[in-house]
Amino acid sequence: MSTLYAPVKNGQIVETESQNSLKKATTAEKNGMDKDAFLKLLVAQMQYQDPLEPTSNTEFVSQYAQFSQVEQMQNMAGTTELSRATALVGKEVYVKTTDSAGEPTYKYGKVDYVVFENGKAYLSIEESLYALEDLDTVVDAEYKVAYDKARDFTIELNKLPSVKRIDLSSAEKVDELEKIYNEMTDYEKSFVATDTVKRLNEYIERIKEVRAAADKLEEESKDKVEGGEEEDAKDDAGEKEPAEDAGGTTTL
Repeated sequence: MSTLYAPVKNGQIVETESQNSLKKATTAEKNGMDKDAFLKLLVAQMQYQDPLEPTSNTEFVSQYAQFSQVEQMQNMAGTTELSRATALVGKEVYVKTTDSAGEPTYKYGKVDYVVFENGKAYLSIEESLYALEDLDTVVDAEYKVAYDKARDFTIELNKLPSVKRIDLSSAEKVDELEKIYNEMTDYEKSFVATDTVKRLNEYIERIKEVRAAADKLEEESKDKVEGGEEEDAKDDAGEKEPAEDAGGTTTL
């Protein structure tokens, strides 16, 4: 195996023209230089090298080998990125984007297909392309449904007045929320906070009390009305009873 040597001047390593070219080539490659561009640069380096200090063939081969190695690593990285992106097709994901004001926003949707261009993979969501590097979260569909249902349920429950201020005007809404919660699966219920479930039960008990009080009041009012009707009936009957005179004769 050949060993490359670099000249030393004043105790410091002096880079040769070929080393400078390799450094430039590596930098250019990071900026998108391909193999053809590198070969052109290598030919130009050979053509314009100092004839009194020509670059050795070994050094040219070493430069090309290093570039090839970098290229292979890039190809491998591109293949890995494409494989990752392809595995996301059909998945529900969040991608992080930036709005016109520079604020981060999130786009949610299903990955319909993948586009691979210039060594980069792009996810298509609702016919818009997003770089794989912008991927934030991969979401299971069942998880998303359960999360959204729990979130919406909590929002609606928070719209109710406090438990102490609840009345019959909110009874229908409480019944609706109780039904929604009872129809949730155990998995969906696990997304609802314990405090939220506790508040729901407090509302349910409070509505029972309010309804019971309303029924009692209605019953008392009904009894009062019926009692008044009976008194009126007795009064009417009393007015129609025949009266007797002093002589025992009935007067009509």
